[in-house]
Amino acid sequence: MSTGPELWDKAKTLIPGGSMLLSKRAEMYLPAGWPAYFSRTKGCTVWDLDDKPYLDVGLMGVGTNILGYSHPKVDEAVMGTVKSGNLSTLNAPEEVYLAEALIALHPWAGMARFTRSGGEACAVAVRIARAASGKDKVAFCGYHGWHDWYLSANLGEDDSLDGHLLPGLEPNGVPRALRGSSIPFRFNDLAGLTSIMSDDEVGVIYLEVQRSDPPAPGFLEGVRALATKHGAVLVFDECTSGFRRPLGGMHLHYGVDPDIATFGKTLGNGYAINAIIGRTEIMQAAQNTFISSTFWTERIGPTAALATLAAMTQEDAPARVHQIGVNVQQRWQETATAAGLDITVGGLPALANYTVTGLDPLLVKTYVTGRLLDQGFLGGLSVYASIAHTDAVLDQYFEAVAIVMGELAHLDDAALVALLPGGVAQGGFARLT
Repeated sequence: MSTGPELWDKAKTLIPGGSMLLSKRAEMYLPAGWPAYFSRTKGCTVWDLDDKPYLDVGLMGVGTNILGYSHPKVDEAVMGTVKSGNLSTLNAPEEVYLAEALIALHPWAGMARFTRSGGEACAVAVRIARAASGKDKVAFCGYHGWHDWYLSANLGEDDSLDGHLLPGLEPNGVPRALRGSSIPFRFNDLAGLTSIMSDDEVGVIYLEVQRSDPPAPGFLEGVRALATKHGAVLVFDECTSGFRRPLGGMHLHYGVDPDIATFGKTLGNGYAINAIIGRTEIMQAAQNTFISSTFWTERIGPTAALATLAAMTQEDAPARVHQIGVNVQQRWQETATAAGLDITVGGLPALANYTVTGLDPLLVKTYVTGRLLDQGFLGGLSVYASIAHTDAVLDQYFEAVAIVMGELAHLDDAALVALLPGGVAQGGFARLT
């Protein structure tokens, strides 16, 4: 079997972009030397194709595995489904049980639908919201996937999406007629949204409840009031934030209810399942349009979600990953101070990150990623917390971090460039040659 870097080079000749997920491109981590592929996982350990183990104190499946990799109870439930059958002409009863479970966690909601990816869930939510409001335009904030409705924001100003997680997204292939149908606003900018809502054709407000900075006092309440005032459908995208503090959506923590909410990432602990829940009268608009897919009815996804919900409840996972994130942010700050390095920590605690003052962010990211890899870690400037990140694992991680931060304290950009002979990691979307 080829080693990871060798297979990645081959992949780029066979798969446009090398991978189905931008965030898994080797160039997003290290332009040379990133292991790229895994053979097996357990807890927070990932083995590469040469069977070398790494502790993943980084993105943990790009935010999917807050119970840790290969959680025994989730995997056991899935294997039971594999043995008894995954898909047939009849429906899987688990989708009904999952709808009940999610609605029980969110009393404002009355109905649910399911997809297998986050982009699909966001597209379904927008379709339902537009059908319910009877209006075409969407005011949005944050990152919501790859579908036409979202990328159309870059048809007018090609950098409109740059401040919404991923810069450089190209709208090629998106119909030009969609220009102006999706209008971005900035998080915590209630005045900007108020101005957008003066357009009577805006029928949907779509935003992430929190990805980095918390909502300012009164912001979510103000968004809710604007949606109600203008008869717009309010959608909270919790595909990333969901289950990372309370059991359910982050909006439960802030006490503001939407009309629709989407969930993904953590819901199946690595198995493909996403959910769209909403008020009954809003969700029923799905019957006045067409939203349907054969593989949305497979059984593994909802089976995994039910087992994941049970395990998250039993193990108090949302509260634990929140506290792990708080501790990581604090230890980053303490370690940097001891090294004489000036940093700023941020992010939702369970999706924590830091930046180094005075140094180029991509140079720092590349250097830190490479040095952590040298010491047996998949990591960088972010930690997506998992209950598999035990005190023992984090102690090992911070021994490595202390070394790297100590080195960074004595480097400038020119010195970093000289230490990166393989080049600098990508910071957003870029075409691979």
